Amino acid sequence: MKKIHQKENCLEQRKKRVRKKIYGTPERPRLRVTKTLNHIYVQIIDDTQSRTLVSESSVQLKIKGGNIESAKQVGRSLAEKALALSISKVAFDRGGHLYHGRVKALADSAREVGLKF
Repeated sequence: MKKIHQKENCLEQRKKRVRKKIYGTPERPRLRVTKTLNHIYVQIIDDTQSRTLVSESSVQLKIKGGNIESAKQVGRSLAEKALALSISKVAFDRGGHLYHGRVKALADSAREVGLKF
């Protein structure tokens, strides 16, 4: 049990450290990534107005499995929605998760479509 609490504590500390540096503005909103074992969720947030501008998830796309391919599809779909709303630049908030695996795949696929970090 102790090891689980230690992992959660480390994730929480990383999340706070990342959020100190990243803030979403109307010109450059924040792209927030949340992941669970089975799904991945992404939002583009304007922190000055406390509004979610665009959101996408593997649940909305009806993708089963929390793998890299589903993260790529979610990233592509989010970037297309954002570009349709003329959002081209974002600040990437990985939410304390390491920039590796599904988080990296999502970011790379969003960049391929045309979103700039």
